[in-house]
Amino acid sequence: MGYFYIIILLIIGFDQTTKFLIHKYLALNQGIHIIPGVLSFTHIKNPGAAFGILPNKTFVLILLTLVLFMFVFFFRKKIPEHPFSFRLGLALGLGGAAGNLIDRLRTGLVIDFLDVDFWPLQNFPIFNFADTAIFIGVVMVFWYLSQLEN
Repeated sequence: MGYFYIIILLIIGFDQTTKFLIHKYLALNQGIHIIPGVLSFTHIKNPGAAFGILPNKTFVLILLTLVLFMFVFFFRKKIPEHPFSFRLGLALGLGGAAGNLIDRLRTGLVIDFLDVDFWPLQNFPIFNFADTAIFIGVVMVFWYLSQLEN
């Protein structure tokens, strides 16, 4: 179970490090092409959740994240009973949620910077690594839960 907490800390560390570097080296709304036509880093502040949903609902997002952490804490002894895929998905989701929570608590906004620009993702909302971890984690948890019903 120790790797569960290590994964969470690695996600938080990577997320916060990348956001720190973006904040330090790119002005707000400034962008730089990493792979032209595919990926840019564009520094924005997101008042919402992953991929721009629920804008300006900072209090609700903080509350939801804290409730999520409370549920995980309450069921922490049951987590090791589940398969690796479930635990990995949960760790990714919690690490991403914690990374964005740190931003919200510090500034009320989340730093986003991953800007994809290829079909079919043109005009896709700018996001960050925490959002990616949350998305992958949620998919893994829901996949596991869907397998329980079959």
